[in-house]
Amino acid sequence: MPNASVPNAAVPDPSTDPSANPSPVIQVTDADLDDLRARLRATRWPEPWPVDGWEAGTDAAELRRLVTYWATGYEWRTHEAAINALPSHFADIDGTPVHYLRYEAEHPDALPIVLTHGWPSTVLELTGLAERLATPSRYGGDAEDAFTVIVPSLPGFAFSPQRPALTKAEQTHDLWHRLMHDHLGFRRYAAHGGDLGAGITSRLAEAHPEAVVAIHLLAAAAPADPDPASLTPEETAHLATAASWQAEEGGYMHQQSTRPLTLAPALSDSPAGLLSWIVEKYRAWSDSGGDLSTRFSDDFVLTQASLYWFTGTISTSFRPYYEYAHDLTRRVRRVDVPTALAVFPADLAQPPRSWAERTYHLTRYTRMPRGGHFAAHEEPALLADDITAFFREHRSHLRRAPRPA
Repeated sequence: MPNASVPNAAVPDPSTDPSANPSPVIQVTDADLDDLRARLRATRWPEPWPVDGWEAGTDAAELRRLVTYWATGYEWRTHEAAINALPSHFADIDGTPVHYLRYEAEHPDALPIVLTHGWPSTVLELTGLAERLATPSRYGGDAEDAFTVIVPSLPGFAFSPQRPALTKAEQTHDLWHRLMHDHLGFRRYAAHGGDLGAGITSRLAEAHPEAVVAIHLLAAAAPADPDPASLTPEETAHLATAASWQAEEGGYMHQQSTRPLTLAPALSDSPAGLLSWIVEKYRAWSDSGGDLSTRFSDDFVLTQASLYWFTGTISTSFRPYYEYAHDLTRRVRRVDVPTALAVFPADLAQPPRSWAERTYHLTRYTRMPRGGHFAAHEEPALLADDITAFFREHRSHLRRAPRPA
């Protein structure tokens, strides 16, 4: 990670307070902070087009405004301190370092749950949701609904280094199982994910049904080889909408799936380019109505961009797309553990219930009144309530294994 000091991964001492950080997870030098600001001030802007706003991509005026604030007003040190105050830990999973946040439940013998983020996100997107799940009484809920919440950083995202080899043998969902079951000692646990995290959560449940109590998703894997003659009108309409979205919005996915290392040097060298690449997704995929500020503060967007920049991980964050496209990621075939799907109206897709039922043992399906792709940040209360309601019926199945000595 070229632009920031990130401590070497180490297994936390279980005798210490599990919420205490042994050391900061990120320490940006003054020189690297000055370098970022200098690059932002020296941005070489492209020639403008005769288009309005976001018509052909990121709005030039909005990007200039954010770049100016990033260079002159944004206080990284404040956010760096907040990040280092999070309940961070590192685990060594068979030689692979994994960073994770651990939020202790306010109720004893709580159900453990692993939350998995997507792209272009980091664990920061899930902190508000994690706090609500771990301490529901602080938000008007019942303490008996509390979870012990684990939020890992995906390999190659910010604080978890990328997996060492580009092979099918290494799968993130298996890392998650070893983290939850072997390292943390949870015999049974729950899982939730959206975007990339939905696929990882689905594979986790498919591969380890003896350990995964149930899963909650924001996206559903497409069924394997569905018979076209069996599609309902609603499913046919869903596929048409998905194809239209792919044609209009899917360019980023095609690039990251096919030639990610052609794109990577530009985004790793230009912070303005990096910000342009991700901020357009925050606007387009959220329930913002076209106004980014209705869902995300400038500081939230710039902290996410700063994490990618200072840890040098925008390139490695593309790997899940490339690996899936090149058959290095296991396909989801059938998930038999109880599954809930929450569909937010401004998300990338709104699969009908019958579509999800082709792949999952779906026992809960919720159409949300508002929110988009970044639901954990946009609507943490709605999402926490749905997760809590779903898993309430499964808590009796939990028998937690003793913590390893």
